[in-house]
Amino acid sequence: MYGKVFIDHLDNPRNFGELKGADGIGIVESPRCGDLIRIFIKVQDDRIASIRFKSEGCGAAIASSSIATEMMTGKRLDEALAITGKQIANKLGGLPENRIHCAVLAQDALKIAVQDYRTQRGEI
Repeated sequence: MYGKVFIDHLDNPRNFGELKGADGIGIVESPRCGDLIRIFIKVQDDRIASIRFKSEGCGAAIASSSIATEMMTGKRLDEALAITGKQIANKLGGLPENRIHCAVLAQDALKIAVQDYRTQRGEI
């Protein structure tokens, strides 16, 4: 059902853990299934210099968060914000329809982290 990329990110999640001194933190929880994703970012020159995640939930939430952090690292904030849940799912080799929301959660957590960063800087 799941492909090699998905299994690799599930078994060996990238960028897992808290990021001390994060410039922005985004936390989302799915009312649908209870999955919780936290994204931590450090920003330098309007780019995501470092990003980490913590996830409490199913394997799709973990794999989606892992690959999303890889996709977003080094991107300008607006470029990272443009990454969609569908793109995250596709990069994993696809997700079952009932797990697509996990990829969307990862993307939503990033949006909240960027909003947190911009709010702290007085940009919002």
